Amino acid sequence: MATPGRPGIDWEALRERARQLNQRAYVPYSGYRVGAAALVDDGRVVSGCNVENAGYGVTLCAECGLVSELVAGGGGRLVAFTCCNSLGERIMPCGRCRQLLFEHGGNELLVDTPRGVLTMAEVLPQAFGPADLAEVEAARGGPDPAV
Repeated sequence: MATPGRPGIDWEALRERARQLNQRAYVPYSGYRVGAAALVDDGRVVSGCNVENAGYGVTLCAECGLVSELVAGGGGRLVAFTCCNSLGERIMPCGRCRQLLFEHGGNELLVDTPRGVLTMAEVLPQAFGPADLAEVEAARGGPDPAV
């Protein structure tokens, strides 16, 4: 299968990193492990795993850990992303995590899905992001004075 966008991405290495992180997931409640890995525009690979909590609402998805590593490591833009379940099968990020990935990779981010590699624009069409905030701020003539 031809990979859209950027050539030379080692998808198998990213998938293997996601499988490794999957084994480190902390999932005492659901038992549903998720591992994630992504290529950054500077060549780094960042990764994460899900971390559950007895207060379910504060559970962290694997993508949260991955983006935290991205930012803590100096930032950059995500170029290619994959995640998997405990069987090593590719899975889709939840809606919240798609938004998080969009914020740090944009429409061009390549996402390794069960149906093949898709751009984030295909995975999260018409996404809301920083450009939308900037457009409204510019139209208003600056930041919201009520804040």
